[in-house]
Amino acid sequence: MAAPDRGVKDYVRSLFSAEARSQIVKVGAIGVVNTIVDFSLANIAKFAGDWSDFWSVTLGFTVATAVSYTLNRRWTFAIKHGRGLVRETVVFYFINVVAWAVTVGIVAAADAWVGPLDALTFNLAKISAVVVVLLPKFASYRDLVFRRSIDHERDRVSAGSED
Repeated sequence: MAAPDRGVKDYVRSLFSAEARSQIVKVGAIGVVNTIVDFSLANIAKFAGDWSDFWSVTLGFTVATAVSYTLNRRWTFAIKHGRGLVRETVVFYFINVVAWAVTVGIVAAADAWVGPLDALTFNLAKISAVVVVLLPKFASYRDLVFRRSIDHERDRVSAGSED
């Protein structure tokens, strides 16, 4: 979360700093990887494994979210140590379940607005959801999921450089 001495303007600016822009690009790239993992596993489970829609989607979502957590922790936010894993994982999954619900809502709204969705309109609705949730997810990852570990990692690196 934003430090108490920082104002809202400073916080919003922090979302567009050079470091944050780099992190947002990484979050987006990881999102592409996750989409491939999610869709691949869901389709394999559904069509090759004859799983139900619910379990196929759940498998893809769960594995893609685990991949996302690991890649974001290591690559986007450069956290190498193991502190805070349980808390981070729970909060990370919660944020992603909220993002999933927003996506479902946007797709349902598109369906209600234009009628039954074909492949093009379905995917356009999903892409719209990605645009809507990207910045809030990034801010949540940075400030709710990984903030303590980012700060600890910086302190650890700073302390190590004084030797």
